[in-house]
Amino acid sequence: MSNSKKFLSTVVIGIIALVLEFGFQQNRAAFWLVAIVGGIMTISMLIGMIKTLRSGKYGVDILAITAIVATLLVGEYWASLMVLIMLTGGDSLEDYASHQASRELRSLLDNSPRIAHRIEGEEISDLAVEEVQVGDMIMVKPGELVPVDGRVVMGESFVDESSLTGESKPIEKKINDELMSGSINGDAALRFKVTKAAKDSQYQTLVKLVKESEAKPAHFVRLADRYAVPFTIIAYLIGGIAWFVSKDPVRFAEVLVVASPCPLILAAPVALVAGMSRSSRNGIVVKTGTTIEKLARAKSIAFDKTGTLTEGKLSVEEIMVASNDFSKEELMVYAASGEQESSHILARSLVAYAKEKGDTLYPVSKLEEITGQGIQADVNGKKIRVGKASFVGSTIELSNQQTAVYVSLEDRYIGYITFTDIVRKESADTIKALNELGINKTIMLTGDHKSIANQIASEVGISEVHAECLPEEKINVLKDLDETDRPAIMVGDGVNDAPALAIADIGIAMGAHGSTAASESADAVILKDDLSRVSEAVRLSQYTMRIARQSVLIGIVICVVLMLIASTGVIPALLGAALQEVIDTVSILSALRARKDR
Repeated sequence: MSNSKKFLSTVVIGIIALVLEFGFQQNRAAFWLVAIVGGIMTISMLIGMIKTLRSGKYGVDILAITAIVATLLVGEYWASLMVLIMLTGGDSLEDYASHQASRELRSLLDNSPRIAHRIEGEEISDLAVEEVQVGDMIMVKPGELVPVDGRVVMGESFVDESSLTGESKPIEKKINDELMSGSINGDAALRFKVTKAAKDSQYQTLVKLVKESEAKPAHFVRLADRYAVPFTIIAYLIGGIAWFVSKDPVRFAEVLVVASPCPLILAAPVALVAGMSRSSRNGIVVKTGTTIEKLARAKSIAFDKTGTLTEGKLSVEEIMVASNDFSKEELMVYAASGEQESSHILARSLVAYAKEKGDTLYPVSKLEEITGQGIQADVNGKKIRVGKASFVGSTIELSNQQTAVYVSLEDRYIGYITFTDIVRKESADTIKALNELGINKTIMLTGDHKSIANQIASEVGISEVHAECLPEEKINVLKDLDETDRPAIMVGDGVNDAPALAIADIGIAMGAHGSTAASESADAVILKDDLSRVSEAVRLSQYTMRIARQSVLIGIVICVVLMLIASTGVIPALLGAALQEVIDTVSILSALRARKDR
């Protein structure tokens, strides 16, 4: 039975009991009705408490059980009924608060793209998103949701990505720019080439993560455990002393009635769900409340380099021609023209560089990608090859520490282009912010060469570098961390980071352009291509846990004050039971502060 049904059933029983006592003067019938219902509820709570105790944790419901039994034994059955109503009402209120706090997460599930407009020749046909294949040409009309991930081939428009990244400002999309499924097209139609099937696209990945976060309840009891035992002891102590001094067992029942465990039960989960909701609005999907608890206590953090501390794209560093027959500009135009339909990271970098320079690219045809070698195509009526030195016929080859592509035209080697990794502009500020949040041990885990890794680490402020790492070696570094450095965060974006994200205490995936495997292995996913969201996730988690602790303590302080007053006999059991709802309301309203941006 749901919590709301339990609450309504208890209220109905209360109304029937009222009618019996005051309408028909059947007070004994009313007493036994309340006693039976209270007994059933108490047994149900007792079973739950035993299960909790058997799992090695302390059940805070023991106070509620004691209060119900005590009030029934001293004949205060109306107070017992009131406690039952407050408990079931509190659970219903928790459900409502959780529903309100997490509605941003659930709204994503209601807006999944379902239809795509596929272009075949001159015809446009509608089909289910699940039927779209990689390589299909799709049209997205003004105001429509982008159905799958792709790359723009025709048209220009502003696109709203706020539901995915938290970025409210529309993003301009031009030819060769990436489109994410779930984003909303502006006032001009776009044609794009599909790069990912629906199940692997950004929006469906996000939906899968949200469903997973809802299916995994957080271990909220951990925060309550810290206060449950001393709170229970204090309640029994005050109640016992009041009974001993007054010689009246009713005093014991009156104290326990106001000793509401609801602040312990409600405040933490409501605050954590609110924190998850707030994180989602900031472009961070946190899968469970446990992740927020761990993030708030994190002591160290490890980063992958490429695509995480760096932008995941390379910048053209140097253009070298083999002879005076070609200029640097011609070499770049031919190379970028040949690569303009390739999805390789170096191809994207070449095309982006040429566009920034204002170069006009030639049309490309007969494009063929040779795995592990490069591409060959017809550009401006000439056969071009771009790739490894051996592939284009070059006798010159740079060291492995230098990233480069070599170019041949009509089977004649004409030069090479070198690249350098671009450090994210927010990387240094992110590391600084993490240090200020108490995470002083920062680690870089990369498969890149040591000299390059050390240079980037020095630039952004990383304190420890592990270079030339295989995925297994990344895992070993995380496993070997001292207990003083835990919980440990791992941040990455690629398929090779997935094992490390899974083994870390908290895995955070850069999901905007990262792999699906990385997102699925992680505990949290950054939806915006912005590393500063990592420090923001830690900050929001610390703030959320601070609100949760404050809310619990506020409720406990109110309870203790009311217990001391009740021990004097000035608060009747029935009024004390009613005051529980006040305590619950204060605790929940305090916890919901975690949902609001400051």
